[in-house]
Amino acid sequence: MTRIDLHSHSSVSDGTDAPADVVGHAVAAGLDVLALTDHDTVGGIGEAAAHLPPGFTLVPGMELSCAYAGSSVHLVSYLFDPEDPGLDGELRRVRSDRASRAEEMVRKLREQGVDVSWERVLEIAGAGRAEYADANTIGRPHLARAIVEAGAARDVQDAFDRWIGSGGPAYASRYAIDPVRAVGLVRAAGGVCSLAHPARAEGSLNGAVPLDLVERMVEAGLGGIEADHPSHNRKQTAYWRGVAADLGVVVTGSSDDHGSLTGHRLGRHTTAPDAFDELVEPATGVPLIKG
Repeated sequence: MTRIDLHSHSSVSDGTDAPADVVGHAVAAGLDVLALTDHDTVGGIGEAAAHLPPGFTLVPGMELSCAYAGSSVHLVSYLFDPEDPGLDGELRRVRSDRASRAEEMVRKLREQGVDVSWERVLEIAGAGRAEYADANTIGRPHLARAIVEAGAARDVQDAFDRWIGSGGPAYASRYAIDPVRAVGLVRAAGGVCSLAHPARAEGSLNGAVPLDLVERMVEAGLGGIEADHPSHNRKQTAYWRGVAADLGVVVTGSSDDHGSLTGHRLGRHTTAPDAFDELVEPATGVPLIKG
């Protein structure tokens, strides 16, 4: 049976492994299809595509940052045209504000005695690598790793809990797209999308994306719900599978792998082949990339 993982990250955003290495890990994990979905960028797709073995399929994608009622909502998006003016303009704004936000958090940390430098955060993020141009997205996991290096946290999760999580002493907000509008932007660019880890919406929503918002996203063209995710317990998985069935969208399953930050868990959860076929059937932006 074809094994499909529709959510993964490389060092182009907040993963630890280069795109080519992510492909290598996916092959070693027994996957046949992988979506590379770095945050708000497709900057790693070219490198990943250049390292596909025969018979392996790469799904070009990204995880799009959205916000609703003070909470973070994420949209894993696939097969859109990255040069679409509407979507590309929003992505540039999102990436720029990510960097500004990280700089602000560095300033707050230093004011509180944490010896973290902006230069080191950029190094961790790989933002100077010429092959990625301006496509790298600088996120809180990069800052968290710098905090750990500075001895101000035990590990990345502790850095979030102690310093940079929502409401933390060094937290700063940033620009993100309204989720319903984001679905429309992806569909207008010829892409398709699935709601990422819906039981994990950081912020004021207390962990879950509201059902009425999901319904409006489906009306705008949302094609799937990532019910099978490592952060979901059995009750949450069952609930979101039921929501997907009620709303007539497919269930996607993914590892949301970030390399060593998440224990190299590619293939931990997968998407059924028939669900994958149904999800991508309307896509017109770019094709699947086959090795």
